[in-house]
Amino acid sequence: MALASLLNPGYPVHPLNICDFLCISLSLLSSNNTPAGFVAAEFLPQKVTHPTLCFCQQIQTTAYEIVNGSYVPTGDSKQASKTKDTGPMPLEAVGAFQKLPMVMPSFDILYSALRKAKRISATKGIANAAKRERNRGAKQLDALMKEIAVPLRTYKENFPNKKHLHPYERSLIELTLGDGNYEEVLGKVDTLRKKVVSVGKEHASLCAKVSLSKREAEERLSEGMKKIEEIFNHEGKAVDELLNIAKTLRAMPVVDLETPTLCLVGAPNVGKSSLVRLLSTGKPEVTDTPGLLRRHDEDRNNLEKLTLAVLSHLPTAVLYVHDLSGECGTSPSDQFIIYNEMKERFADHLWLDVVSKCDLLNDTPVVFITEDSNADNFELAKYRRMGPDGAIRVSVKSEMGIDELKTRVHELLVTQSARIKDSESKEENLEVLR
Repeated sequence: MALASLLNPGYPVHPLNICDFLCISLSLLSSNNTPAGFVAAEFLPQKVTHPTLCFCQQIQTTAYEIVNGSYVPTGDSKQASKTKDTGPMPLEAVGAFQKLPMVMPSFDILYSALRKAKRISATKGIANAAKRERNRGAKQLDALMKEIAVPLRTYKENFPNKKHLHPYERSLIELTLGDGNYEEVLGKVDTLRKKVVSVGKEHASLCAKVSLSKREAEERLSEGMKKIEEIFNHEGKAVDELLNIAKTLRAMPVVDLETPTLCLVGAPNVGKSSLVRLLSTGKPEVTDTPGLLRRHDEDRNNLEKLTLAVLSHLPTAVLYVHDLSGECGTSPSDQFIIYNEMKERFADHLWLDVVSKCDLLNDTPVVFITEDSNADNFELAKYRRMGPDGAIRVSVKSEMGIDELKTRVHELLVTQSARIKDSESKEENLEVLR
């Protein structure tokens, strides 16, 4: 399956980018080529690195036509605006980020509005020069106000309310943009719209006063144009912030809740990317980041929280990768503690354990200098030797256990697919009962 390069959104508000995950779409190498999505997850970067692969995605665009000198949506956009108020977006729906309206840069909005407004002429048939100038000035100020206000209103109305989003997409907004920033930027865009409308109406009314001479009407028009331009130049950066938000959100991995998905979890450098290459037709380019540390949730960074959000809100199966060779840099005892915490927290997920790099394992278990090798913990001692009960021991280098892994992954995803269909069937039955 083809892979799409992730666009670099360049969003300045928050250092986290979703590309800290390896997200690829692939076909499982199995007897019936069952399609599956894989996500390799790691935790706690000391430095932010950005792999370049994500799920393929499409961007929905919005077209506009000019009616009486103003932008209005055309075609499907009109229908969307008509149906928008029929009810809140279902909480289980995903894909809202690919439906965001296209946002014009603030400079383009202002330049286009000024150019179009200045082309407006007075109503034909007005003989009196002063009256004609008053008419022209009022019409131009009204047109300028609308050319700016209508796109801003479209953005405010068509960016989704965060509380109506799927919990996973809400988590992406909070962790990628910063808590509250999405709503703040939309609020600033709407405040700008209201100011432009207020000032535009005020100056159009002043320009239309009967007592004004031709020269005074020209002055009022110039003052009104200047005032609207000043307001937009001062606060129009909110539009550019919204433009960057839209780019960032559209670059998020596209999640299909109906497609069985496998999330590869484990410490950095345990061999997740190598396993992805073996199980997929793609060749991902991966840079590992440091992994999850032993600490409370309130102390976790955003990448750790994002990984937990994936497991909390998406119907994924888990392929947990362990490295007992000492090569990955995370001690077996730390991996053991983290693993038990994750297994307990996400016990409702389908789960498959893999011990990687088995060609490097010795008869004597690896004990880091920071560990107590004499600690009286039978389970930990057993984990150091063999990993979790039922774990598949594999080696990419020698291909030990690879065939068994492919078979088990295929079975896992078939079971995951059945779970998804069963869940959908139950939801449909509940809907009928309502």
